[in-house]
Amino acid sequence: MTGRRPIRIGTRGSQLALAQASELRARLMAAHGLTEADFAIEVMSTAGDRIQDRPLAEVGGKGLFTFEIEAALLDGRLDLAVHSAKDVATVLPEGLHLSAFLPREDVRDVFIGRGGRRLADLPQGARIGSASLRRQAQLLRLRPDLDVVNFRGNVPSRLRKLEAGEVEGTLLALAGLKRLALDASVAGEILDAEDFMPAPGQGAICVESRSGDAATAALVGAIDHAPTRAMLTAERAFLAVLDGSCRTPIAALSRLDGADLRFSGMILTPDGARAHRRNETGPVAEAARLGEAAAKALLAEAGADFFAGWAGAHRRP
Repeated sequence: MTGRRPIRIGTRGSQLALAQASELRARLMAAHGLTEADFAIEVMSTAGDRIQDRPLAEVGGKGLFTFEIEAALLDGRLDLAVHSAKDVATVLPEGLHLSAFLPREDVRDVFIGRGGRRLADLPQGARIGSASLRRQAQLLRLRPDLDVVNFRGNVPSRLRKLEAGEVEGTLLALAGLKRLALDASVAGEILDAEDFMPAPGQGAICVESRSGDAATAALVGAIDHAPTRAMLTAERAFLAVLDGSCRTPIAALSRLDGADLRFSGMILTPDGARAHRRNETGPVAEAARLGEAAAKALLAEAGADFFAGWAGAHRRP
């Protein structure tokens, strides 16, 4: 590939997305003895980046962050695409697959309050910003008195909005702060993942490429991180059964324990009033089965109408 032209890596244009693309490039360079000149990072604008004034649930869900990039993969303009795994839909376009996962970062969320306030210290009715239904629902489960509002934007813009006083607090992924080298400078309360569960795929970077592309498969296969792949296999299987999207609050947490994988999944109503959680443990080789079993058990427990009444629901903008 490198004898003819650079390897083209597609990515969104945010600082975090570019940091993730750079990490992918660095790992490929180290694995294959390549240089930066052997790669071209192609920045692409996605609908999810352009639409900032409405919740994702209203305008199409997480696929809005990948559609244009996947189209460029399919027509050959790109060789690889790099994504935050939590932004990738469970059903990929025909002809594409997730060909590698990078080692997973910290999965936890961070609450960042104005003036360094912790979540428990906020006054009643405090205005908290988050675009994630999962985070909104878990916030309201802990503090139903809060005023939780839609809050879109990349990491730096959300921090600026917080500083400007648009809200009294917000939530960010610790992985993103670490990848932007902001985890030491941004004062925040790291939330325990068992109590405030992350999104499926949170903290993981995945590589998407064309099925049947042997050269690309060999290139990225050298950096595929098996433990992360196992965790994401369980979490994506969980989502697939639930038909999860940005329209429904769904959380998942995978842990490796020797040859076993411990999986925990949760579904909530957007107001946090109802929540169901299920734990499954089994061999790593059965990761997909564990995720599927947890989802089926939750659907049986919650009832077939659990999601039906909330499809497309969201807090006021």
